[in-house]
Amino acid sequence: AVIGWAGSMAAAAMVVAAGGGDFSDLREIKKQLLNVAERSRERGLQHSGKWAAELAFALEPLPLNELPPPPELTEEDARDLDAYTLAKSYFDLKEYDRAAYFLQGCKSQKAYFLYMYSRYLSGEKKKDDETVDSLGPLEKGQVKNEALRELRVELSKKHKAQELDGFGLYLYGVVLRKLDLVKEAIDVFVEAAHVLPLHWGAWLELCNLITDKEMLKFLSLPDTWMKEFFLAHIYTELQLIEEALQKYQSLIDAGFSKSTYIISQIAVAYHNIRDIDKALSIFNELRKQDPYRIENMDTFSNLLYVRSMKPELSYLAHNLCEIDKYRVETCCVIGNYYSLRSQHEKAALYFQRALKLNPRYLGAWTLMGHEYMEMKNTSAAIQAYRHAIEVNKRDYRAWYGLGQTYEILKMPFYCLYYYRRAHQLRPNDSRMLVALGECYEKLNQLVEAKKCYWRAYAVGDVEKMALVKLAKLHEQLNESEQAAQCYIKYIQDIYSCGEVVEHLEVSTAFRYLAQYYFKCKLWDEASACAQKCCAFNDTREEGKALLRQILQLRNQGETSSTDVAAPFFLPASLSANNTPTRRVSPLNLSSVTP
Repeated sequence: AVIGWAGSMAAAAMVVAAGGGDFSDLREIKKQLLNVAERSRERGLQHSGKWAAELAFALEPLPLNELPPPPELTEEDARDLDAYTLAKSYFDLKEYDRAAYFLQGCKSQKAYFLYMYSRYLSGEKKKDDETVDSLGPLEKGQVKNEALRELRVELSKKHKAQELDGFGLYLYGVVLRKLDLVKEAIDVFVEAAHVLPLHWGAWLELCNLITDKEMLKFLSLPDTWMKEFFLAHIYTELQLIEEALQKYQSLIDAGFSKSTYIISQIAVAYHNIRDIDKALSIFNELRKQDPYRIENMDTFSNLLYVRSMKPELSYLAHNLCEIDKYRVETCCVIGNYYSLRSQHEKAALYFQRALKLNPRYLGAWTLMGHEYMEMKNTSAAIQAYRHAIEVNKRDYRAWYGLGQTYEILKMPFYCLYYYRRAHQLRPNDSRMLVALGECYEKLNQLVEAKKCYWRAYAVGDVEKMALVKLAKLHEQLNESEQAAQCYIKYIQDIYSCGEVVEHLEVSTAFRYLAQYYFKCKLWDEASACAQKCCAFNDTREEGKALLRQILQLRNQGETSSTDVAAPFFLPASLSANNTPTRRVSPLNLSSVTP
């Protein structure tokens, strides 16, 4: 009980310190960050320690008399000090079993946490080693961390006796999550955030377990400035990018403008909404500020890949190789580089290497799926995408990838299920909607298909294909007026954005419109469209034939019809000869989505 009391007193002090979501006293916040960074490091929680240290670094330095004092030692800390010091040195060398052996029977909070954490990491290490040995497509649950059940029993006893501090609760939550006890894990992480709001690890674990905005509403989170960072992060994860960017902007205004963490998160947010130019410029700025940074560089390489920026991607790959060849992100960047050069076997090899370094690294599973798709190895692609979903059910790229593989296998019902899941995660992404529409079309559910294509156009069609597909559907259903309207909108869109597009669909549109106006006896419009057809190889002959027919009918005295109203007239800019001349295929993001 004494342990519980001492721990809860220290935690209570930290809770009071963390205050509401108020950034008025940045010096106080800096003290708290330095304090929690030190406490995290003492417990071997390097990532949480690094996060707090990076954030503290973004704030003004403190004068000597304001630096936080080292954490006070209790009687029990003093008694366990020798064992703790020895064990911590073994722990830092990744000798987890050895560390745990010397910590047996320790009573202080710090030593007890390190004892349990060493046992947990020992189990994880053994599991990863086994996974790597058999790194083929693994079925879930084939390899387990054997230590989890024992840890859960011991930690739950301590939890019932209220003897766990914030770090102990965090570890208990991690164990529960690993045992797939998601609901219990969420409750414990929320409790950990209340007891020790400054520990970023607990907030991050919560982020991974919250699947939608509704879930977020029902959590009773502590009212602390850390909650702002958590909300910004979870909004980014849930693809609520506008809200995330607003939060990050307010954090920058509050005084964190130099934080590389926030800058990288903003870049990732722009990457998620496919604002590629903005994301690229922020990543370039980030690399100037922190040139040896490796985190998020795989996301940066995805952007360079989509833009086909070979020299820049090559430079990034070489640069990261010099910094650290055996980091997951480095392997993914090199994989992307080879993929862009169409060396798909080599690319897959590097993604596999990334997964040997960290089998739970989401990006590598998804990218490996894409490579297997390129190599026409659908069964391996399916396995890779399924792994990605096991790691994170919110990864729309993996759901979309699965949809594509089943489309290749001509299994439209499966395909529909996966595209639907992708669409739920990215409701405003036109690529998901177009894919859904194509699926419904194959299943002959044409009304649903029409809805999907129209919605894809309404949310801003990335690939400019939705209107053409919609027009062709109307053609199939003999709804000629609607088809003509779609083709006209499509042509207006293509020419208004000044994009150089593949001629195929533009010529299809002009051919259809020429025939449509011809049937409506609107000779001027028909001949304008027929002349446009002459500019394209595949429709040139038909265009000439139609022009001859119109001329013949005009010579016979057929007047242009006035009683049949055309749905729209072509925009004036199109009557001039400004057909795009370069033949360049549109950016096909479906196959390169990182």
